[in-house]
Amino acid sequence: MNHVQKRLVSNAAKIASISPSTVATFPPKESFKPAKDEFLTDFNPENWAHLQPAPSTALSAFAHRIGLASIFSSTDVIRQVCTHPSFLPLFRQHYPSKPEPKTNAQLAVLGNSLMGLFAAEYIQAKYPYLPTRVMKAAVTAHVGPPSCDSVAKEMGASGLLRWHRSVEGSPTHILHTDALASIPRSLTALIYQERSLPAAREFVHSYFLSRQINLRALLKFYNPKKSLMEMVQKYGRESPKSRLLKETGRFSNSPVFVVGIFSGADQLGEGFGASLRMAEYRAAEDALVRVYLTQTPEEQLQLPSWTFPSVQGDVFTSGPEGAYTAPPIVPADIHYGSSGRSGARREKHS
Repeated sequence: MNHVQKRLVSNAAKIASISPSTVATFPPKESFKPAKDEFLTDFNPENWAHLQPAPSTALSAFAHRIGLASIFSSTDVIRQVCTHPSFLPLFRQHYPSKPEPKTNAQLAVLGNSLMGLFAAEYIQAKYPYLPTRVMKAAVTAHVGPPSCDSVAKEMGASGLLRWHRSVEGSPTHILHTDALASIPRSLTALIYQERSLPAAREFVHSYFLSRQINLRALLKFYNPKKSLMEMVQKYGRESPKSRLLKETGRFSNSPVFVVGIFSGADQLGEGFGASLRMAEYRAAEDALVRVYLTQTPEEQLQLPSWTFPSVQGDVFTSGPEGAYTAPPIVPADIHYGSSGRSGARREKHS
């Protein structure tokens, strides 16, 4: 067995699922070359492995595993969902006379838009006071490429993906993460087409929006005291004032000060630090976080997409509409950026 055949066997062993029809023709004829041409062969075992179709049993098991077997009438639809557009140039190169397989290019675009819609409306309804920049970051954290890649791996779709790293005519390369992320997006679009928009929303809520995201880490203020003052003025409350609540070790090497920020008789936030300035900074930051991370109770949570009919077909199909009451519009923006990278105007220090 020459070097090429050894590489072929090692790469084929890494494939999660190989169709039984390819076992009889393994190794392929292209891997056998005369001894004089052993180092001149252009046979690529990795490309050969990518060209092998996944068995129908693996595709059917994948549909049952994610609970969508009733939607997929045949395994050809699942194969299309798991075929990335980057696979076509490789297929044309090796099989120019065969018809090209269907890819998930259009499904992934539609599914990406639907997932962004569901995530944006859910976060906006659950956190009505969240800043716009943080809300965009939260949407990306819920349904962005890393999350889609993680969900696809949990579904067991890694061995079913058909893709290729390099695309003909493009200087960039397709990452495996981006190709794998197209599978959950395509599934969302397929559920929307075959069932309804509420069914696609339920799928996204079950697999993506049910995950816990640390929104507190996304809130970073350049000047929290001034942002708090502007926010208090928007609501017509008294200007915030800092008060020293507790202290210890003022004249030692490790003092601790506890400062609270009050608007009239109401305490907005509290913070500690080794200096009064640090404690006041953290207290203002704590007050902003308390407001921005205010959550709507689950029994009062309403989504705009509830108004779409829950019948099979598109959103224009007539049907009973769900009950929905638009919430009041609240100021949800801050003028001073996060971590100093937003380009917002900053106050000048003397």
